[in-house]
Amino acid sequence: MITLLALSGSLRLGSSNTVLLEAAGLLAPAGMRIEPYHGIGTLPHFNPDLDGDNPPEAVTALRRQVGASNGLLISCPEYARGIPGSFKNALDWLVGSFEFPGKPVALFNASPRASDAQAALRLVLTTMSARIVEEASITLPLLASRLDAAGMAGNAEIATSVMAALTALARTIEASVQTE
Repeated sequence: MITLLALSGSLRLGSSNTVLLEAAGLLAPAGMRIEPYHGIGTLPHFNPDLDGDNPPEAVTALRRQVGASNGLLISCPEYARGIPGSFKNALDWLVGSFEFPGKPVALFNASPRASDAQAALRLVLTTMSARIVEEASITLPLLASRLDAAGMAGNAEIATSVMAALTALARTIEASVQTE
Protein backbone atom coordinates (compact mmCIF):
# COMPACT_ATOMS: atom_id res chain seq x y z
CA MET A 1 0.00 0.00 0.00
CA ILE A 2 1.37 3.40 -1.01
CA THR A 3 0.65 6.09 1.56
CA LEU A 4 0.80 9.76 0.56
CA LEU A 5 0.67 12.63 3.00
CA ALA A 6 -1.36 15.54 1.60
CA LEU A 7 -0.22 19.01 2.70
CA SER A 8 -2.31 22.06 1.88
CA GLY A 9 -0.57 25.41 2.12
CA SER A 10 -3.86 27.12 2.92
CA LEU A 11 -5.51 27.49 6.31
CA ARG A 12 -8.72 28.81 4.74
CA LEU A 13 -11.84 26.66 5.01
CA GLY A 14 -12.98 25.68 1.55
CA SER A 15 -9.61 26.46 0.00
CA SER A 16 -9.39 25.21 -3.59
CA ASN A 17 -5.95 23.79 -2.69
CA THR A 18 -7.36 21.75 0.19
CA VAL A 19 -10.38 20.66 -1.84
CA LEU A 20 -8.07 19.56 -4.69
CA LEU A 21 -6.18 17.33 -2.25
CA GLU A 22 -9.49 15.95 -0.95
CA ALA A 23 -10.50 15.16 -4.55
CA ALA A 24 -7.17 13.35 -4.99
CA GLY A 25 -8.15 11.21 -2.01
CA LEU A 26 -11.38 10.28 -3.78
CA LEU A 27 -9.53 9.50 -7.01
CA ALA A 28 -6.61 7.53 -5.54
CA PRO A 29 -6.03 4.30 -7.42
CA ALA A 30 -6.30 0.92 -5.74
CA GLY A 31 -3.32 0.32 -3.51
CA MET A 32 -2.91 4.00 -2.63
CA ARG A 33 -4.08 5.85 0.47
CA ILE A 34 -3.95 9.63 0.82
CA GLU A 35 -3.86 10.99 4.36
CA PRO A 36 -4.51 14.71 4.87
CA TYR A 37 -2.32 16.64 7.29
CA HIS A 38 -4.36 19.18 9.25
CA GLY A 39 -1.72 20.58 11.61
CA ILE A 40 -0.17 23.44 9.62
CA GLY A 41 -1.91 26.06 11.75
CA THR A 42 -0.97 24.42 15.05
CA LEU A 43 2.79 24.34 14.50
CA PRO A 44 4.78 26.77 16.64
CA HIS A 45 6.84 29.44 14.92
CA PHE A 46 10.10 27.90 13.80
CA ASN A 47 12.88 28.49 16.30
CA PRO A 48 16.20 26.63 15.95
CA ASP A 49 16.54 26.72 19.76
CA LEU A 50 13.47 24.43 19.97
CA ASP A 51 14.71 22.07 17.26
CA GLY A 52 16.93 19.91 19.45
CA ASP A 53 16.47 16.48 20.98
CA ASN A 54 12.93 17.29 22.12
CA PRO A 55 11.15 19.44 19.53
CA PRO A 56 7.53 20.47 20.20
CA GLU A 57 5.04 17.58 19.97
CA ALA A 58 3.29 19.11 16.93
CA VAL A 59 6.64 19.09 15.09
CA THR A 60 7.38 15.51 16.15
CA ALA A 61 3.94 14.45 14.89
CA LEU A 62 4.51 16.16 11.51
CA ARG A 63 7.90 14.53 11.10
CA ARG A 64 6.47 11.15 12.09
CA GLN A 65 3.74 11.45 9.44
CA VAL A 66 6.24 12.53 6.78
CA GLY A 67 8.48 9.62 7.68
CA ALA A 68 5.63 7.11 7.55
CA SER A 69 4.53 8.26 4.09
CA ASN A 70 5.91 7.05 0.78
CA GLY A 71 5.49 10.48 -0.78
CA LEU A 72 3.92 13.90 -0.41
CA LEU A 73 1.17 15.74 -2.26
CA ILE A 74 1.49 19.49 -1.83
CA SER A 75 -1.02 22.08 -2.98
CA CYS A 76 -0.12 25.62 -2.00
CA PRO A 77 -1.72 28.97 -2.78
CA GLU A 78 0.15 32.15 -3.57
CA TYR A 79 0.04 35.07 -1.14
CA ALA A 80 1.82 38.30 -2.07
CA ARG A 81 3.70 36.42 -4.83
CA GLY A 82 5.11 33.82 -2.44
CA ILE A 83 4.50 30.85 -0.17
CA PRO A 84 2.11 31.55 2.72
CA GLY A 85 4.04 32.07 5.95
CA SER A 86 2.30 29.25 7.81
CA PHE A 87 3.26 26.76 5.12
CA LYS A 88 6.85 28.00 4.93
CA ASN A 89 6.95 27.59 8.71
CA ALA A 90 5.96 23.92 8.34
CA LEU A 91 8.69 23.41 5.75
CA ASP A 92 11.22 25.12 8.04
CA TRP A 93 10.45 22.52 10.72
CA LEU A 94 11.24 19.76 8.19
CA VAL A 95 14.56 21.22 6.99
CA GLY A 96 16.64 19.60 9.72
CA SER A 97 14.66 16.36 9.87
CA PHE A 98 15.95 13.07 8.55
CA GLU A 99 12.46 12.05 7.36
CA PHE A 100 12.20 14.55 4.51
CA PRO A 101 15.27 14.33 2.23
CA GLY A 102 14.68 12.26 -0.90
CA LYS A 103 10.92 12.08 -0.33
CA PRO A 104 9.00 11.99 -3.66
CA VAL A 105 6.78 15.07 -3.98
CA ALA A 106 3.95 15.93 -6.37
CA LEU A 107 3.00 19.61 -6.59
CA PHE A 108 -0.65 20.31 -7.28
CA ASN A 109 -1.38 23.92 -8.24
CA ALA A 110 -5.01 25.08 -8.12
CA SER A 111 -4.37 28.29 -10.08
CA PRO A 112 -2.19 29.00 -13.13
CA ARG A 113 -1.77 32.53 -11.71
CA ALA A 114 0.12 31.13 -8.71
CA SER A 115 3.35 30.74 -10.68
CA ASP A 116 5.53 32.80 -8.30
CA ALA A 117 4.57 30.67 -5.30
CA GLN A 118 5.19 27.51 -7.31
CA ALA A 119 8.66 28.74 -8.29
CA ALA A 120 9.44 29.68 -4.67
CA LEU A 121 8.08 26.36 -3.44
CA ARG A 122 10.22 24.43 -5.92
CA LEU A 123 13.30 26.37 -4.81
CA VAL A 124 12.65 25.64 -1.12
CA LEU A 125 11.81 21.97 -1.70
CA THR A 126 14.85 21.43 -3.91
CA THR A 127 17.04 23.05 -1.25
CA MET A 128 15.50 20.62 1.27
CA SER A 129 16.44 17.66 -1.00
CA ALA A 130 12.89 16.78 -1.97
CA ARG A 131 12.51 14.67 -5.08
CA ILE A 132 9.95 16.64 -7.11
CA VAL A 133 8.25 14.31 -9.56
CA GLU A 134 7.58 16.50 -12.59
CA GLU A 135 5.19 14.11 -14.34
CA ALA A 136 3.12 14.03 -11.13
CA SER A 137 3.00 17.82 -10.75
CA ILE A 138 -0.03 19.53 -12.27
CA THR A 139 -1.64 22.94 -12.57
CA LEU A 140 -5.41 23.18 -12.84
CA PRO A 141 -7.57 26.29 -13.33
CA LEU A 142 -9.71 25.88 -10.20
CA LEU A 143 -9.72 29.44 -8.91
CA ALA A 144 -13.37 30.48 -8.35
CA SER A 145 -14.64 27.10 -9.61
CA ARG A 146 -16.58 26.57 -6.35
CA LEU A 147 -16.41 22.80 -6.85
CA ASP A 148 -16.26 20.59 -3.81
CA ALA A 149 -14.10 17.44 -3.74
CA ALA A 150 -16.86 15.27 -5.21
CA GLY A 151 -17.46 17.86 -7.94
CA MET A 152 -13.77 17.88 -8.84
CA ALA A 153 -13.62 14.09 -8.80
CA GLY A 154 -16.71 14.02 -11.04
CA ASN A 155 -15.28 16.48 -13.55
CA ALA A 156 -13.69 14.42 -16.33
CA GLU A 157 -10.92 16.91 -17.13
CA ILE A 158 -9.89 17.43 -13.51
CA ALA A 159 -10.21 13.74 -12.63
CA THR A 160 -8.09 12.67 -15.62
CA SER A 161 -5.29 15.08 -14.67
CA VAL A 162 -5.33 14.10 -11.00
CA MET A 163 -5.42 10.36 -11.70
CA ALA A 164 -2.56 10.65 -14.20
CA ALA A 165 -0.49 12.58 -11.64
CA LEU A 166 -1.20 10.02 -8.89
CA THR A 167 -0.29 7.18 -11.24
CA ALA A 168 2.99 8.88 -12.16
CA LEU A 169 3.82 9.41 -8.49
CA ALA A 170 2.99 5.77 -7.71
CA ARG A 171 5.29 4.61 -10.54
CA THR A 172 8.14 6.72 -9.17
CA ILE A 173 7.62 5.39 -5.65
CA GLU A 174 7.38 1.77 -6.82
CA ALA A 175 10.51 2.16 -8.95
CA SER A 176 12.47 3.55 -6.00
CA VAL A 177 11.32 0.67 -3.77
CA GLN A 178 12.51 -1.87 -6.36
CA THR A 179 15.97 -0.30 -6.53
CA GLU A 180 16.50 -0.24 -2.74
